[in-house]
Amino acid sequence: MPQTFTKSERLCSKKILGELFKKGSASVGTFYLFPFRVLYLPQPESNDSLPSIVITVPKRLFKRAVDRNLIRRRVREAYRLHKSPFDLNSSGPSSIAFLYTAKQIISFEEIEKGMKLAIAKCAAKTRP
Repeated sequence: MPQTFTKSERLCSKKILGELFKKGSASVGTFYLFPFRVLYLPQPESNDSLPSIVITVPKRLFKRAVDRNLIRRRVREAYRLHKSPFDLNSSGPSSIAFLYTAKQIISFEEIEKGMKLAIAKCAAKTRP
């Protein structure tokens, strides 16, 4: 399987984003795993595609766009390298939001470790 990150894997739909970030919604699953808070929507039946994701880095903590972009690139790369559990598990989530919560810029190795754990937990939580 090629390790790519295509346009179809990016979450762009305002309707789905609104649903994902809706406060108090019972359909949205959530958990915290350093350095991320992860929100996900369970996948509707008969959909075998990879989940679409969005990565958010707060402007409140990182004023400079270069810092936010650096973090976003590191998170995207960690996801791209470790997304394979979603290929094996056809009943994974349809949409995932990774919210970066660390107060400072952390190394790629730490982000990668957190991403591996977050993906495994997300895939496990959505299995029937």
